[in-house]
Amino acid sequence: MRNPLRSEADAFRFLLLTIGYFALIVIGAVINTWLGLAVFVVLTLVALYVAFIRGRDEAPPRVASTMSHPDDECRILVVANETVTGDTLHEMIKRKSEGCRENVLVVAPSQPSPLQHLASDENPARHAAQARLDASLARLREAGISARGEVGDADPVQSIEDALRTFGPDEVIISTHPEGRSHWLERGVVETARERFAVPITHVVVDTETQRSEVR
Repeated sequence: MRNPLRSEADAFRFLLLTIGYFALIVIGAVINTWLGLAVFVVLTLVALYVAFIRGRDEAPPRVASTMSHPDDECRILVVANETVTGDTLHEMIKRKSEGCRENVLVVAPSQPSPLQHLASDENPARHAAQARLDASLARLREAGISARGEVGDADPVQSIEDALRTFGPDEVIISTHPEGRSHWLERGVVETARERFAVPITHVVVDTETQRSEVR
């Protein structure tokens, strides 16, 4: 949840408004009980309206990487699950690594089934994600790309935010299945990531059935 008190000034303003809110209610109640109740209802409705309008009109601040690294280093975050071994994805990683000292982190979000989630048994999904991740890292290292990996949060957007804070990528590559077969696209993962994170994001579509790929 986004904290509405983003600064000390906001917190101080909120404190003054809260004091004024209760003071007006008390004054109204001292004059007349029904007047106090009316003041309470009116002020509460006004506060809810202002909070709703502000929350709807103000976009949350975009999350950016706060970690520094050497100028000659390119930090690339790759987020993929079943498409993590795709050729086009690996070619894109190599292309993004040209002309700099690459530092690549591949995150494969764990994708437990609904039944596994309900049973709190996510180990099979994590083991499957780790196996795909190991195969992808092996191929990248064979191509001479310095890469490491980890199994991330089941929510790919949360995986990206975690990596922004701990890895500090210069850009992000998200790999998915095509439309119609990608749960991530159905959930709007790519669009949400582009709205939420202040880093360049490349979308690679890997069709594992037809062996076709495209970059968006």
